[in-house]
Amino acid sequence: MARPGAACPPPARRVMVAARALLFWALVYSYCGVCACIAGLRLLWSIGRRPGETFRWVLRENPPACLNDPSLGTHCYVRIKDSGLRFHYVAAGERGKPLMLLLHGFPEFWYSWRHQLREFKSEYRVVALDLRGYGETDAPSHKENYKLDCLITDIKDILESLGYNKCVLIGHDWGGMIAWLVAICYPEMVTKLIVVNFPHPSVFTEYILRHPSQLIKSGYYFFFQMPWFPEFMFTVNDFKVLKNLFTSQATGIGRKGCRLTAEDIEAYLYVFSQPGALTGPINHYRNIFSCLPLQHHEVVMPTLLLWGERDAFMEVEMAEITRIYVKNHFRLTILSEASHWLQQDQPDIVNKLIWTFLKEETTRKRE
Repeated sequence: MARPGAACPPPARRVMVAARALLFWALVYSYCGVCACIAGLRLLWSIGRRPGETFRWVLRENPPACLNDPSLGTHCYVRIKDSGLRFHYVAAGERGKPLMLLLHGFPEFWYSWRHQLREFKSEYRVVALDLRGYGETDAPSHKENYKLDCLITDIKDILESLGYNKCVLIGHDWGGMIAWLVAICYPEMVTKLIVVNFPHPSVFTEYILRHPSQLIKSGYYFFFQMPWFPEFMFTVNDFKVLKNLFTSQATGIGRKGCRLTAEDIEAYLYVFSQPGALTGPINHYRNIFSCLPLQHHEVVMPTLLLWGERDAFMEVEMAEITRIYVKNHFRLTILSEASHWLQQDQPDIVNKLIWTFLKEETTRKRE
């Protein structure tokens, strides 16, 4: 019911809004169907070539030693009172130091921040989180539990449960999306924002609709709208898709990067090969189209955006456009030889850039 005295939109405008919404959802589900057909053809090709290998799935019962490396920090858990969910994280650095909170992307987990856990623990309490549905963090069964509002509130609740009211917030890929949204919704909680290979969410939604090339690169967003089939495709050939994401020439870390070791790859395979381990992560994407575009856009804290130019999933043009949404100091650094997996690909350079940004802002405040 409209509020008394509130003007109702004219009929022509309501029709236009409804038509745009219909066109948008037609695009979403049409492209979802296209991506599903392509995935189905790949599956049939794999069955035709190597039927025995296609459905092979190695059961991994024991974690590789690297996941319990004491130099990375301590495995901890925190239960959120309101949601009742238990979150897993790895923490390095002394309690009481300023908090640096790290949010991973897809398909990753806390371990993607191993280089940063070691690097920043000297001056920060560094916490690398397993997001809702990932790794050892609880995974609600319904996709409605993975709406962006829930994911944003998770970060706020975790921050408070750890005994902090503010942090340096760093996010990569999907974790970058969440980091942007936390910074927009709870600016008082973020002293400095650092995002790796993800543009401002408004830039992403506007750009993808105007650039077919980015629409193609983001095809997995649409493919993930389907139930169960995306999870199944990841298991084909003992998670070959997962391995290729990090190692192939098209999407993986290049020859000049810090390539993942066999043990690193095994760590990813161990986590995502557990029964049901992929449904929670993919559920993050199954609500994305009902949550965007944003009503509020501006970011008001100092922001650093790091970008690997060889990103196979995100076009670099979005990085520069992001500048218009940051109403504070904004620094953009693009690394020409780096991939989408930037903090693992070029850890020394990334760590140096983060240190420079953090100290630069401290110096500016003193002046």
